[in-house]
Amino acid sequence: MPNPLTPEHWIEAATQLLVDGGAEHVRVDVIARQLGVTRGSFYWHFKDRDELLQRMLQAWRELATVQVNQRFSDASADPRELIHKLLSLPFRGRAALRAARVELAIRDWARRDPMARHAVDEADAMRVSYIAQCFSALGFSIPDARQRAQLLYAYELGESLMAHQGSAELKAQRSALMERLLLSEPTVD
Repeated sequence: MPNPLTPEHWIEAATQLLVDGGAEHVRVDVIARQLGVTRGSFYWHFKDRDELLQRMLQAWRELATVQVNQRFSDASADPRELIHKLLSLPFRGRAALRAARVELAIRDWARRDPMARHAVDEADAMRVSYIAQCFSALGFSIPDARQRAQLLYAYELGESLMAHQGSAELKAQRSALMERLLLSEPTVD
């Protein structure tokens, strides 16, 4: 009889363990216990723990990077509106808080693990590249678009990681200021 659990169940449970305690707490026996199944059920879907960890990183990358980029990649969309939407990502309620917790856990893991570091570096490059395309579409030079993208991305990460800092009004003010600064024409020295 096939196992009713999917790989996604295991990945979700493993991701929660990562968020709650770090990569060292992501263990097959712990996940199996949480899911109420035997360790053998794990091997129905994964070769070993390393494969689970790789699939966790793939799932994070897919959800946190590729899907977001696809959602905002409508060719007919106004680049200014896209930048406005990107600036609002950290403030989108419970989903944003959950995403920030996962992001922080992945980044913490990446500090000590080359596989996770590679996944984070790849995701960062994809995200910044996408954002730079938005600025480039507004007429900013390639170097300027990249710098603005880096600033927007750093702002998003910072707001996500400090989600409980300030009221909704203060967050909206910071976001509006960032948008004005990022969309202003560069000054000539």
